[in-house]
Amino acid sequence: MAARHRRRTATIAVVAALVALPTTIGCDAVDKALDCVQTADSIADSVTDLQQAVENAANDPTQTDASLNSIENNLDKIGDKTDNADVNKAVDDLEKAVGNVRTAIKNGDNTPDVSPVTDAAGELTKVCTP
Repeated sequence: MAARHRRRTATIAVVAALVALPTTIGCDAVDKALDCVQTADSIADSVTDLQQAVENAANDPTQTDASLNSIENNLDKIGDKTDNADVNKAVDDLEKAVGNVRTAIKNGDNTPDVSPVTDAAGELTKVCTP
């Protein structure tokens, strides 16, 4: 619960910083940055869900797949809305980490290491924050 509170607090801080940006930055740039932050926040929630799903894989293995799908759907949203090289690299890294988890599960690993997904999501959040 504390992690979700920290993300919401961080999101509010980012939104406040974006509102305070000089007027020389166009609305389109602010909208893209907000979209990136909001989607990164959704991905962070999905990563938390993924961690819990892996911990409970014996009870419901479909939860892991649902969490991975959610992350990939949100990555598609970010990738479609930005031309920022750092954001695109972070999205690529996160897609690769998600793919590795999928491969591990397919190969019979019921508790794959999701730390690369967590690390990549953290990097995405960092590059989305202005």
